Parts: sequence; structure tokens; C-alpha cells
Amino acid sequence: MSEPQHVLVIGAGIVGVNVGLALQKQGFAVTLADRGEPGRGTSFGNAGAIAATECAPISMPGTLRHVPGWLRDPNGPLSLRLSYLPYLLPWLVRFVAAGRRSRVEKIATELAALLHCAWDDYDPLIRDAKLQDAVFRDGALAVYRSNQGRRAADYSIDLRRRNGVTLTDVSRDQIHEIEPDLAPIFACGVLEEDWGRVLDPFKIVTGLYQLFLDRGGKFQTAEITDFVYRDGRPHAAINRGGDNISFDKVVICCGAWSKHLAARLGNKVPLDTERGYNTTVPYHGVTLNHMVISADDSIVLTPMEMGIRVGGAVELAGLKAAPNYDRAKALFAKGQQVLPGLRDEGGTQWMGFRPSMPDSKPVISSSPRHDNAFFAFGHGHLGLTMAATTGRLLADLVAGNPATLDLTPYRINRF
Repeated sequence: MSEPQHVLVIGAGIVGVNVGLALQKQGFAVTLADRGEPGRGTSFGNAGAIAATECAPISMPGTLRHVPGWLRDPNGPLSLRLSYLPYLLPWLVRFVAAGRRSRVEKIATELAALLHCAWDDYDPLIRDAKLQDAVFRDGALAVYRSNQGRRAADYSIDLRRRNGVTLTDVSRDQIHEIEPDLAPIFACGVLEEDWGRVLDPFKIVTGLYQLFLDRGGKFQTAEITDFVYRDGRPHAAINRGGDNISFDKVVICCGAWSKHLAARLGNKVPLDTERGYNTTVPYHGVTLNHMVISADDSIVLTPMEMGIRVGGAVELAGLKAAPNYDRAKALFAKGQQVLPGLRDEGGTQWMGFRPSMPDSKPVISSSPRHDNAFFAFGHGHLGLTMAATTGRLLADLVAGNPATLDLTPYRINRF
């Protein structure tokens, strides 16, 4: 028998690890390469949501009119560093265009096609990695301070319902029954039944990574900067400070850093980063039974193994600017209004880079230029949610198997 083909997967976050596992299932020999420890990037400290209900894109009808007010509010859901604006403008133009109602309707259907597969694709991996005790499919509770705020979300909720999502309206009294420690300031809410959460996102990615190793996978610490070509095709990755890494096929899935390597392979892609902040604090006697989304505050509170994580909002500032942890403090202050028993003693702050496409859809694609290059990045807020499905679909592409979904909406050259 011939030797299995070798696939180099660049990026060892939650998407890269799932791609590696799916490629192993197809019979490939797989090496993960990352400049850091597996799972230590955006996969380390995110909100821990398996948000299978979130098919509404970030850019929605009416989003643009809210932006000036958000930017004027130092504690608002959106922050933009003006020095980065010239670099961000092409992304912003596409982001605004994606918010037209006709496009939103189409994007939501295309996101739902991926999200409907999330649990089916994750369940066997979670079982094989013995992570069942670290994953909960217990829903999320979105809360609104007024009935007017709930009505403002009518279009988003209807959009998701029309795409097969189960959402149940709950009253003020029902909110108190579900989450008795929440402040009595919410008039109504929506229970998102298919939403899930994990006790520790780092534990999930490292558990799956161990499964990858147990199945014969390899890891190499490497900072990939470019490629070596033979007969017009890439055949090795250039490793800064180390030996080049040869491969038969290569997959780019290094999150917000994928843009550079995609360009080296001939594909300019409008990928940027939404920088997200959070604070995680010990419970200190506070109880939280589900993930809670405070819609008016644009924050989410997640009960985790190590405590309660309060995060959300977006900062547009690229990959190089220093973190502004005042954002984390502002989010936590809002969290204390939602859950008054929260205390900041023993808390830790974190910032991560969400790799975001302007139309909120990931790239799951073969290369239009090289038949041995593939891409899986740009999942935005849904990297943990979509990782297992992305791995399965990408592995089918690499293996040349018939696609179980139409992957045209996620192609790298859709812009």
C-alpha cells in the first residue's frame, strides 16, 4: 500500500484541531503547525458558546444608523481606533453592504445550513475525547429591560425562527424562575433552546488535540511566513527560524492571521479582526444556570468551571495595537448590573482576536489557484460553534469527496 498523503494544517486553534481530526478520518497523515501552544489563541478565552441558534449576521438592517451613537459611548458595544480606520475602510464598506435586507436573508440561510450541523458533528468527537462532562446543551437566555427593546429585536428573532431555530418567549416571572440571581430589571426574554456552552474552551480544544495526537497526528511549533513552489504548486511551508515543512496538501486555518498566508497563495481576502474582551471571576456565592445574553448591554455571561465570564462587544483595531482593558472593565460593570452579586476579587481579564469576514460567513474553500491548497477561517463569533462542521466539510474537499452542502457561499473568492 502507498503511503498516505501528508496534509499540513497551519493553525492549532479549535478550527485547526477539528480540521486535523477530520482529515485523519479521511486517511491522511496530518501535521498541525502553530507558532504557539495549541489552543492558546482565540480558542483559549472565548465566551464558551456553542451558539447553534445564531444564524443572524452581525451586519443587519439598521445597524449603520446605530454606529455613531455606539462610537460616542466609551462603554458602548463598538469601539474603533481612528488610526486603524484607513486600513479598515474596505472591510467596513463590505460590512455595510452585507447589512441590506436582501443579503441578510440569504446570509442567514447560508449560516443556518452550517449551524444546523453543529451538534451532529460535535457529538461523536466530544464522546471520543471523553469531554461529555464539559459540554452542556442547556440553552441560553436572552433578556430585555423593556418590551420596546424586545420589539426592536423582532426582525432578528423572526429571521432565526424562519431558518429553523427554536426560540421561546419568556415573561418577567419566568426569567426569575430560570435565573433567580439576576437583577429584577428585565421585562421579558427569549430562551434559545439549541444553544450550548462549555465549561472551559481551552479544555475543549486541548481535549480534542489530545485525541488528534492519540490518532497519530503530529504537532510542530513553527511560524509559517510563505511557501516554496515546485512546478507552480506550493510544496513546502517556509518556517521562520526553522526548517521548511514539506507537504502534499496544505490548509490555512490560523484565524485572524490567515489573511497574509492566503495572499501568499494568490488570494486577497477581506479578513479582519473583531477584538473581544472579557473578565472571569470566581462565583463568590452567585448562581448562574445558563448563558445569559443581556441584549440591551451587548454582553454575555457564561457560567464556567473557573467562575463566571463576562464578555462581549467589539473593538476594531487590528492585530498590532495594544489591548485596552478598560473595555473589559466597562463590560464587567455592566455585568454587575445584570448579576448584582458579581465581585471582581480574583478576576482575570483577557482579549482575543475574532477572525471576521464582513458578511459574517466563514471561508471553507479550496484554492482557485492551487489544487493542493485549502482554507478554513473567518468564523467570527462562531469559531467554537462551527469548528467540527468546518472540519468535516473541509476534509471532504481535500479528499475530493462529494460535498454534503453547497459550499459556494463560503468560497474564498466570493468577493
